[in-house]
Amino acid sequence: MIVDTHTHFYDPTRPEGVPWPGPDNALLYRSVLPEHYRALAEPEGVTGTVVVEASAWLEDNQWVLDLAAADPFLLGLVGHIDPNRDGFARELERFAKHPRFCGIRCGGGYFQDVGAGSFLRDLQYLVERDLELDVLLSAAQFAELEKVATALPELRIVVNHIGHVPIDGKELDSAWSEGIKRLAACERIYMKVSAVMEQSTVQPAPEDLNFYAPTLEAMWQAFGEDRLVYGSNWPVCERAGTFAASMQIVKEFFNAKGPQAAEKYFCKNAKAVYKWGED
Repeated sequence: MIVDTHTHFYDPTRPEGVPWPGPDNALLYRSVLPEHYRALAEPEGVTGTVVVEASAWLEDNQWVLDLAAADPFLLGLVGHIDPNRDGFARELERFAKHPRFCGIRCGGGYFQDVGAGSFLRDLQYLVERDLELDVLLSAAQFAELEKVATALPELRIVVNHIGHVPIDGKELDSAWSEGIKRLAACERIYMKVSAVMEQSTVQPAPEDLNFYAPTLEAMWQAFGEDRLVYGSNWPVCERAGTFAASMQIVKEFFNAKGPQAAEKYFCKNAKAVYKWGED
């Protein structure tokens, strides 16, 4: 089994349109629905996906959950509900009742000062409902993320897109490599090995594992086989290359670590952190 923990679905042809992407984005401004993804992913062995909601419109969480109700291939949803404001707990409670609602994602803007406002108190609601937190940030915000993990040690946290480290095929970024070691010391922080080709500073992005191997190995050494999770970032990953090419890079790397490690990376670790349920 292969579970892709990072896909986005949206449809600009809906009467209300979409807040993202904009019509000026020639690559991404199109209908992106489960049937389009499955046509690419199933031939690569993908058996299900966790959707990450990229829309800031609250009702789009329900739109994805409705898609999931019609298609069991959609295992779960990481929603978009903004914390640090009145109404967060009420909105979270609404969606948390759905068995496929797994948690929320927060961007780097929240990790300038995590002690400000109600942010930590709002994240405590996730802990109480056994939900997780995806985070979209870079090495500059790692220290603030550590504060969250220290304040809420039971909160499961998933760093998206390998912490947005640039990959140039040469030396590792020292701030990132030291930072992921500190993050890995927090036992409930996971690293999503996703959007790997997108981090390439060389264009077109290489399709050779050797270019990415030092970065992948650094994450392996820091997080081990139990806290690395697969994600594609489809369709955004197509900015760097094909879905098949991006999949082949991580397949080659993790299969070389042995069948147990590959099974954990591609499936078991996803279930452990996202804990999606059945309708």
